[in-house]
Amino acid sequence: MIRPPSPEHRRSVTILGVTGSIGRSTVAVLRTRPELYRIEAVTAWSSVAALAEVARLLGARLAVIGREDLLSELRTRLEGSGIEAAAGDAALVEAAERPADWVMAAIVGAAGLRPTLAAVRRGAMVALANKECLVCAGALMLAEAARSGARLLPVDSEHNAIFQALGAAPLESIARLTLTASGGPFRDASIETMEAAGVEEALAHPNWSMGAKISIDSATMMNKGLELIEACHLFAIDERHVDILVHPQSIVHSLLTFRDGSTLAQLSPPDMRVPIAHALGWPGRLDLGGADTAPATLDLAALGALSFQAPDAARFPALGLARAALRAGGTAPILLNAANEVAVEAFLAGRIGFRDIVRIVAAVVEEAEHGPVTEYEDIRAYDARARSVAVRVTERTGAGRVFSSRPGGRTDCAPGASEAKVVSSKGSAWT
Repeated sequence: MIRPPSPEHRRSVTILGVTGSIGRSTVAVLRTRPELYRIEAVTAWSSVAALAEVARLLGARLAVIGREDLLSELRTRLEGSGIEAAAGDAALVEAAERPADWVMAAIVGAAGLRPTLAAVRRGAMVALANKECLVCAGALMLAEAARSGARLLPVDSEHNAIFQALGAAPLESIARLTLTASGGPFRDASIETMEAAGVEEALAHPNWSMGAKISIDSATMMNKGLELIEACHLFAIDERHVDILVHPQSIVHSLLTFRDGSTLAQLSPPDMRVPIAHALGWPGRLDLGGADTAPATLDLAALGALSFQAPDAARFPALGLARAALRAGGTAPILLNAANEVAVEAFLAGRIGFRDIVRIVAAVVEEAEHGPVTEYEDIRAYDARARSVAVRVTERTGAGRVFSSRPGGRTDCAPGASEAKVVSSKGSAWT
């Protein structure tokens, strides 16, 4: 039986991706009730100074940096702390395999799949903030959880909202799910405006403070498409029974309609500390006691009104692509996700335009090889092939054009330039 954390039964915690936006929010919640938790391991890819700082702050037993060339610096920064240091892909998996009760899976993208799968296979409570794990490997992840007894705790605000509204009701009682979306920075923009949008405009989310990749996914609404796929796996529901509504205020995070006609919704300010706190306290609820790092409470009178509208399929074709990939099954969601990661990286680097992101994803899903998926190695192989196709399509799409990039990024994409090759900033997602 899983017990809520208490001073007598402190919950051990590992945070995969501690220096990203979800990781930082997790740290903020942990600091409100430090007597309830002890920290087993924390990881990051390349932010070595931030990793060392948070490892010391939390008193972690292990700190892992993904880039092996940064291990010496990590050891220097942790000198005298008694915190063990490690580096590399294998060490990231080892961190997930350490005996923590609760693991935050917050590594962005497909790179998070292998460590998250390791935590699931040993039967941990896994707070799932990495939607790509279920997009790419939903059947495998759920099968391993059933075998090991692992518990998947949704942390994406939409899926956490459904989880809260569902309570103890069986999945069979669900009639429909409704995921809400803010609409991002281009909610009311014309297609012409979106065609001309630069990186800074696309990153300027009106409600949420997120990392660059997720912010761009929100702007294209691919984020919502990936969340739809995740929801269908988590709650065993056909995508035909999942709706998406644009909700500019980001207060109602999802709605759950039961077969008896009742609809329940979860409301909270747009603050990821709310679903994280729920997952950290589950199966109880944390008393955050008005701590400085606690999220604000909801003031409906101040809000005055909440509004909803259907998304525009013409301006946000990513939603249709995600539905089609889910219906196709097999490798299609893997190809969708891999192509999107490559295309977003290219947009952030100034190699393609904003609307090119979804065009590239559509082309890759069409051109890349499809086939059966039964195990992790299949997923790894198809992901790699899709990325290779996505690089070619991206180079073809951006050749000879000039775009606005992030500060320090390239603004030209000359045909044949060696710099035009698009790779993940974290290197290979698969090891």
